[in-house]
Amino acid sequence: MAKKTALDVPFDIERADVLAGVPHGFFGSGGGAHQFGYNAPGTAEPVRTLRAAAANAILSGAPLAVPIQVHSPEVVTVGKQWPDAAEGRPVADSVVTDRSDIALGIVTADCCPILFADREMGVVGAAHAGWRGACGNDRGNVLENTIQAMEALGAKRSNIAAALGPTIAQANYEVDAAFREHFTPADDVHFVAAPIREGIARWQFDLPGYVAEKLRTAGLATITDLGCDTYCTPARYHSYRRAALNGEANYGRQISIIAVP
Repeated sequence: MAKKTALDVPFDIERADVLAGVPHGFFGSGGGAHQFGYNAPGTAEPVRTLRAAAANAILSGAPLAVPIQVHSPEVVTVGKQWPDAAEGRPVADSVVTDRSDIALGIVTADCCPILFADREMGVVGAAHAGWRGACGNDRGNVLENTIQAMEALGAKRSNIAAALGPTIAQANYEVDAAFREHFTPADDVHFVAAPIREGIARWQFDLPGYVAEKLRTAGLATITDLGCDTYCTPARYHSYRRAALNGEANYGRQISIIAVP
């Protein structure tokens, strides 16, 4: 009997109502069988094959464009396909396109994946927002930069719908005082006090809430959060923080994919 591979396990895909009619999906781990990141457990070729199959499940025959992610505010406009290899891909944390023959993807493992679409103008985007990318720097933040890149392709801000996929929930995202220094008093609403341990004050940070608020501030009116917590759902999602607390040397990645309808 042939040994089962990851491709023998059905994909576990969440979809968002606000993106109805747009080919898209937030992929889970398939009970741990599916691992979509190159810098994660497993060798490159099975990961590439699995990623290609996931893209095909969203848009038949479409090549996949996923950047090398570095927690930056950088966005790449995808005008032509590139090889989905472990090395050599553009470095960014968001991709946008108006091409109908390419699937866009980003990988995550606690950070917030956001899929964007302006159906009317045929423009889509996929962004990876950890706190660094969402908070931004002197080059802006990955959320606003994604919207601007979509507008450059003809999208209208008022038409863009955004869906937040599986992300670590506030109850499981504990941070310290040094972390809070990156934020302003206006962001206090996204922090709640956590139990003091070892005499050190800590807080729980609402990353999806923070991302959604940034999107609203940027002028998007159609936003949804699927409310899937990566940390507390080990049978369905990979989690960086869960792996770190368990002393695991590495951790898997989810993938989120979208294409122009």
